[in-house]
Amino acid sequence: MQQVQDGQCGLCTHFGEHHGDDQRLVNIRRERTAPETLVEECGHPKHAELHLVVTPISGCQGFEPAYVH
Repeated sequence: MQQVQDGQCGLCTHFGEHHGDDQRLVNIRRERTAPETLVEECGHPKHAELHLVVTPISGCQGFEPAYVH
């Protein structure tokens, strides 16, 4: 497992945002850990045409904190 820090994709609202409330994403945001092999599409509007796929520990300047239920 990888530790996910503030500002990284796993804690961003755009990480896997097309999957709604996927329990995997909820767990990453609550526990701040993620499997090393997990990749998800970034839903940030500036990356939409690229279909960018990132890991939970990736990051960019478009980070927006996800709401944790």
